[in-house]
Amino acid sequence: MTLDQHPALSGPEDRRDRRPVAGAGRASVPRVRRQDFGVLTPPRLGDWEPTLSVTIVIPAHGRQETLDLTLAALSAQSYPAELTDVVVVDDGSTPPLRLPEIAPAATRLICAPPGGWGRAWAVQAGLDVATGDVVLVLDADMVPHREHVEAQLRWHHLAPYLVVLGWIDFTSFTPAERPPAPADVAASVRAGAEEGLFPLSPHRHDWAEKIIHDHDGLRTAPSSLATRIHVGATASYPAALLRSIGGLDTSLALAEDTELGYRLTQAGAVFVPDPESRAWHLGLPTAMRDFAALKRYNDPYVADRVPYRRYLRADPGRQWLVPYVDAYVPAGAYEDVRATVDALLASSLPDIRVTVTGPWASLGAGRRSPLRDADLDLRLIHATFEHDPRVRLAGDAAWPVAGPVDSVRSAADPARHVVAPFRLLMPPGWVPARDSVERLVGHLEKHDGGVLCLALDETREGVVVARLERVAALSRAALVTEPGERLDDVLDEVFGLEWLDGASWDVTRRPRVYPPRRRPVPEAERLAERQRKELTQLRDRAAALRAEVTRLRREAGKRERDAARWREKAESWRREAVRLSRARDRTVLKRAVRRIRDLAFPDA
Repeated sequence: MTLDQHPALSGPEDRRDRRPVAGAGRASVPRVRRQDFGVLTPPRLGDWEPTLSVTIVIPAHGRQETLDLTLAALSAQSYPAELTDVVVVDDGSTPPLRLPEIAPAATRLICAPPGGWGRAWAVQAGLDVATGDVVLVLDADMVPHREHVEAQLRWHHLAPYLVVLGWIDFTSFTPAERPPAPADVAASVRAGAEEGLFPLSPHRHDWAEKIIHDHDGLRTAPSSLATRIHVGATASYPAALLRSIGGLDTSLALAEDTELGYRLTQAGAVFVPDPESRAWHLGLPTAMRDFAALKRYNDPYVADRVPYRRYLRADPGRQWLVPYVDAYVPAGAYEDVRATVDALLASSLPDIRVTVTGPWASLGAGRRSPLRDADLDLRLIHATFEHDPRVRLAGDAAWPVAGPVDSVRSAADPARHVVAPFRLLMPPGWVPARDSVERLVGHLEKHDGGVLCLALDETREGVVVARLERVAALSRAALVTEPGERLDDVLDEVFGLEWLDGASWDVTRRPRVYPPRRRPVPEAERLAERQRKELTQLRDRAAALRAEVTRLRREAGKRERDAARWREKAESWRREAVRLSRARDRTVLKRAVRRIRDLAFPDA
């Protein structure tokens, strides 16, 4: 079943407060901008008519007791039984698993095929035999509430590119404890009394719930962040979308849900956490019981496969399975192509993969004039980059004009697509500065934009443009574009398209002479020269500061001397005032005595 055939995309509408149902005719696919699934209105639980079928895949290794409870809870779901089937995949259990008496009617047990093991291997085995329009993956230690499946499936009826995540409550249940009987679980779930089945643990997926809470239920989360909350214990996927990306990475023993979430993002998926799709998790997961050991194990695998985790790619000069940026340069004049490719390989982003497209198959080995060969430039480009592992030489058909995003296959798992999160289309002869690509990607990430168009030049043929594209935006646009629509218009609608001036981002024409005729200055020498210049500047600055300090000290000394002189003058003025005051007082007293004497003795 292809995405175009998804039942949610077609059908007449039942007007009795029901959602659209499958039928003839095709309707427009709803357009969600970035992660803002708020434009979709899911029906109220129990007040709609489902049409999509769902296959519930349960990978299990051992855990017979908890599996019995999982299946018992699934037997009492509100989602129609005729639209539900369950596939339990036994991943090498000893003794082998068995189906209990209480289980959904359409339940079957299969063994994981030989050649692999682990959760991803088991889930993929279930996906391979799934027949539902939607695949819901549920771990064998989960006990879903009555409306768990219905809450997730109602979203899938709205758009064919939603990945819906359940809401997990943890319980402190351990295998040593006696669990409730499956019949009691089924009765409680059927009655909507699941709350009292287990004691609630204080532990939660705090980090995931914080991301959801801080971003309006995940509606405002940027693409590179929303993918992190994909936890595979309970999640549902459009079957066609999941198969289109090659399913799970079966080479992984752990972190398979992290890697799958990344590839779903690149396929244009929107992640929808639904708090009404609740389920009990029996016991605490490994991430809560032994986080440090789990992280130590997962980091190398995640670093190789998920370019968004930049902090895991701090090692300079390393190459990775999945690059951060896929750059494409069409074959042209030898000097132009070489200058552009050389600049891309010298980028401050180490994980760039460059593809040069051209008619390489036309380069024959027959006799020719080496210097007058009609394909001389093509042959020189081939000779220059043939053995560089960072450069792919691909046919002209690989040039990504518009449409499906180019991908390569993983050597570990040939069925799985490997896609970088960003795609850069560069015309030959234009040279980005060392940090240009990193700055452009940072700009796109900051605004969670879809496409950056850099205007480089204007010629008679039109504007010369370089494009940096978000692969998730391209995939989303491909899912919703109607016949006759311009792809860039749809990209602008679902993620945003922005025009920039190439010169402002240091993307310039190549030097007139390329490659340079003089020996390139080694990086160590350039760094040493830059440090010498910086040291000279610092010394000059230190000398200027010393001179300034000396001047300030002189001024401070002069001010201290002036203050001392003023203090001396003030003291002398005070003494003079006291002397004058005393002299005046004596003169007045003498006059008074003389006046009294004259009055007392007038004849004297």
